[in-house]
Amino acid sequence: MTLKDFFEDAKSHKTKIGLAFSGGVDSSYLLYEGVKSGADIIAFYVKSEFQPQFEFDDALRLARELNAKMKVINLSVFENPDAIRNDAKRCYYCKRTIFNRILEEAEKEGCSILLEGTNASDDVSDRPGFKALQELKVLSPLRMAGLSKDEIRRLSKEAGLFTWNKPSYACLATRIPTGTPITKEDLEATEKGEALMMEMGYSDFRIRKTGKSAKIQVTENQMGEIIKEKDILIKKLKPLYETITLDLEPRKSND
Repeated sequence: MTLKDFFEDAKSHKTKIGLAFSGGVDSSYLLYEGVKSGADIIAFYVKSEFQPQFEFDDALRLARELNAKMKVINLSVFENPDAIRNDAKRCYYCKRTIFNRILEEAEKEGCSILLEGTNASDDVSDRPGFKALQELKVLSPLRMAGLSKDEIRRLSKEAGLFTWNKPSYACLATRIPTGTPITKEDLEATEKGEALMMEMGYSDFRIRKTGKSAKIQVTENQMGEIIKEKDILIKKLKPLYETITLDLEPRKSND
């Protein structure tokens, strides 16, 4: 099955489609293909404490450029104590909360199926969040069509999507160690800190938070530059963290 086949079948059955839309590479390409096919598709973006502002901005921009329908759902993940407890199943609880809310809104809009952007490169064997999607019967057309991340980036570039080379981005909650309860203050510090690094020109990096300390992880090609700029970076991040360290083991891209 190709994506074209998928959307053509939906069109032929006059199926209205909902899409869980993050503004990332995968869901952006999925939205592009849906719009291009002429399918009746609406994108749902969930705005919560786990998503930084730039992701929301990218989602708005992409939807505008595609002239796609997009609905914003405001949701506080702190309504779910299981998610903020941050144990090994945090992603499962979070996905259940977010996708149940999307399904409610999609039903109001008359959507009979809901899609999301897991691709064929994603290892779902140890992803509690993917289990939640399966339980809720959310479809993953990119994975169904056998499209890998590299293929999606290539196709996105050919389509002229600005998201084609956007680094993969895991939600802010992943910066907090498993077993440490998540607080709004920790999420805010992480978002501010990573925004400051982006302003300095860094990409595809992480700021991991442990207690009141920050551990910065960058890819091999950025290691030399960050060491040169360490004094500037420390000055910018010091208001957010008591201590700042650099992980000398380079971060694997898209990890």
